[in-house]
Amino acid sequence: MADAVTLFKRVVAPGWLVSLICLWRFGARVSPKSEVELTPHLKIGKGSVIGSYTKLKSSEGPIELGVGVSVATHCFIGSHKGGISIGDYSMLGPFVSVVANDYRYDRLDLPISLQDKTSKGIFIGNGVWLGSGVVVLDGSHIGDGAIVTPNSVVSGRVDENAVVQGNPAQQLFVRRA
Repeated sequence: MADAVTLFKRVVAPGWLVSLICLWRFGARVSPKSEVELTPHLKIGKGSVIGSYTKLKSSEGPIELGVGVSVATHCFIGSHKGGISIGDYSMLGPFVSVVANDYRYDRLDLPISLQDKTSKGIFIGNGVWLGSGVVVLDGSHIGDGAIVTPNSVVSGRVDENAVVQGNPAQQLFVRRA
């Protein structure tokens, strides 16, 4: 039944209506050209902005965006049981992907797509900047004030105020006052 309700919301609720609901419910500006699942798992902080063609998928787990979060165009944020938390005033550049699940692949007698999913969750701290094309994988923890350079892949822990780059993302230096 829940899948039917989610499908109904995706198909019937026009983008402008979702935008109005997000403005009224959260005080957030959501592009009518984005695809945001309005579920009880979704929380968007006041003053946050969601760009065009961005997808927020919260039907399978919680997504919490803090106050003043900026999500650029063409991003994908997909949650699962472990959830996704993005702290206040963080910025996600265009084409960023944040995916909070993974597939098991330990059984060779069964295709990977038919094996169970796992979900550890993702934590992104306050004031984080994710450059264009960054991918954040399940189980990642990005500390406050960190910067992830464009096209990097984060699959673990990033320290506070660290600047990281690459695939896998490696620390270049730590920002200091």
